[in-house]
Amino acid sequence: MLLHVIFVLSPILSLIPSVTAHGFVTQVIIDGTTYTGNVPNAQPSDSPIRQISDISPVKGANNPSLNCGLNAQLATMVVPANPGSVVEFYWGNPGQQNWPHNTGPLMTYMAACDTSTCDKFNGSTAKWFKIDQIGKKPDGTTWYQQDVMNRQPVSVTLPLNVTPGDYLVRHEIIALHLAVTLGGAEFYPSCTQIRVGGSQTGEPNQIVSFPGAYNDNDPGIYDPDVYSPGSVYVFPGPPVSNLASPADSSGEQAPSASSSSGANPNTPTTKGTKPTSTGGSGVLPTQSSNHMVCRLKKQDTSALRRSTGITEHKRHMSFMRAIRGVFYHS
Repeated sequence: MLLHVIFVLSPILSLIPSVTAHGFVTQVIIDGTTYTGNVPNAQPSDSPIRQISDISPVKGANNPSLNCGLNAQLATMVVPANPGSVVEFYWGNPGQQNWPHNTGPLMTYMAACDTSTCDKFNGSTAKWFKIDQIGKKPDGTTWYQQDVMNRQPVSVTLPLNVTPGDYLVRHEIIALHLAVTLGGAEFYPSCTQIRVGGSQTGEPNQIVSFPGAYNDNDPGIYDPDVYSPGSVYVFPGPPVSNLASPADSSGEQAPSASSSSGANPNTPTTKGTKPTSTGGSGVLPTQSSNHMVCRLKKQDTSALRRSTGITEHKRHMSFMRAIRGVFYHS
């Protein structure tokens, strides 16, 4: 009977995405230069991306791994960047499969490695400021995380007026497909070590710690309405920093939730086009076609590419009915 059940279920199981197929930052491209991330828990090679121990999510807003990822290790490289540099983050997993989720925000923070160079900076005491956040697309339903599922990069412009020095860039996906339940949110943070040049003097007006910036019951983390059509998403954590690039200085749809640091909410607006690098002048240059392309990577390309958590739920229910049917009629 057991063999009969396995035979019957095999074609059904093949249609269900693996629950362990999560992911990590596989590549970072800074101003056209590509840096490869290390496969979690594998023999590391030189990279500016801190290696994590597992592709599973960080669970819980008070988890120490919320800083840079599960058991994140110091990376060997600190790579050059300029004020206004465009950084592209690519997500995948060791099996070369696509990122599996499509619901939830993408956010990026920076923190100065203020006690040493970043390849020696622990990061547990880092003070982070937010430079970018995107949630839902203008249609109010599809998330930009869908583009990550479709193997597109997330493009972020570094601040124009950030003080020179070593920085960690913390790029994060929060997957909300289980966030209808308290504690169901999945955090996927990743840290890249960079060295910003120039002679700027800007200082961030809002800084937070990880853990500490989020609570498990924040509206953007525990979200019973995440699948409700037209629901407005509220970003967790602090507002986007005063140092953020003009292209990344506001969220796509809704204000940020007030964090435990007492930050004020953002004003909802729509992002513009990212500026080109100024080499530290702090003057917004003419927009180039290359950076227009980077911003267009975040645009909605087709309604046919939408795949919501509701569909996944229906597939799960069909699967459970199929299992019951096998056992009741075997």
